[in-house]
This record gives sequence, structure tokens and C-alpha cells, in this order.
Amino acid sequence: VTQWEIVASVERISEAYLIPVLENMLVQFPFIIRGFHSDNGSEFVNKTVAALLNKLLIQFTKSRARHTNDNGLVESKNGSVVRKQLGYTYISQRCAELINEFNRDFFNPYINFHRPCFFPVSVIDHRGKVKKSYPYEEMRTPYEKQSFFPEAENYLRPGITLKRLEAVANQMSDNQFAERMVKAHSNLFQQISRFAMRVA
Repeated sequence: VTQWEIVASVERISEAYLIPVLENMLVQFPFIIRGFHSDNGSEFVNKTVAALLNKLLIQFTKSRARHTNDNGLVESKNGSVVRKQLGYTYISQRCAELINEFNRDFFNPYINFHRPCFFPVSVIDHRGKVKKSYPYEEMRTPYEKQSFFPEAENYLRPGITLKRLEAVANQMSDNQFAERMVKAHSNLFQQISRFAMRVA
């Protein structure tokens, strides 16, 4: 609905590493989470994740086997957002914490407060068929889309207000924040390459 996105990395694909990252991700969403949808990986489908979601009253659903389109939005964001920023080259799993710091402080605020997304508009043609178009005038950041809803305050987590979100969005311009993020990105990859040279 809003295309709000939180990106995080895990050192290993197991529930022991996933739970702290998942808790950290859930806190970064400004609104109340009602549902959690994952693929069929055992790192998601287990008692520990179920207990965490039950505690937060979040409904859990999972993809159907051999239905790759069930996570279509996530897969498209992996290509257009995550891979565009982090690339396709190998990064040591021990750099997960470094990447998460970058994501939390720079990347996640950028994609939610400063990067516009296309939102579909359904149009019925003369034959009665519904077609989706993506007009430029409907482009908004996830924050703008969230605050655009009537009674948007009702969907926010306790302690979060639209005023507080607006202050984050207006702290600096989109271009200023992008420049700041590019510098942080460059610094991150210098640290990763130094780490790779140490390990080699």
C-alpha cells in the first residue's frame, strides 16, 4: 500500500541470526504491523519466529510452494532497490553488522523519506477491462503515501506521530540526503574491501 521498505542483512540464514534482525526491522516501521508474509524457508517457518509474531499480535502467512509470484513485490524491490545499492559481488557474511548500520542510518531513511515510488492507478477501458497505469503525478515517497491516507495517525505505532515523521522527512532535501548516503556508501565499501584484504 505504501511501499515502505526496511532492508537488513543477516550473517547466516538461521533463526538464531534472524530473530534479532527481525526485531530491529519491525521497530523501524512507523505503523502497526498486522501481517507478516514470508517464503517457505525454515529460518522463517519455525517456533521462534511464530512466538515473536504471536507476542506482537502479527498474523503470519507464507508463500505457496512453486508459486514464485507470491512474493513478487519483494523480488522486484530486491532488483530495483537492494541490488542497485549493494551490487552482485560477494560480500563476506561477517560484514552483515556493518551493512545493517548503513541500512539503518542511511539507506532505509533514504528509500522511505526521499526516494519516490510509482503507484498504480486502475483505469477501466471502453471494453470494461481494468488496466493499471503508473502516472508521474502519482509518484510519492512511502512517507508521503502514508501521510496521504485519511486518518493516517490511527495506523501509526504508539509514540510515532505524523509530525515526527514530517520532521525526519524535512530534515534535509532529497538531494542532500542522497549525497550524504553516497558518501556513507563509499565509506562502507572501503571498510568491506579492507576487511576482505585482512581475511585474504
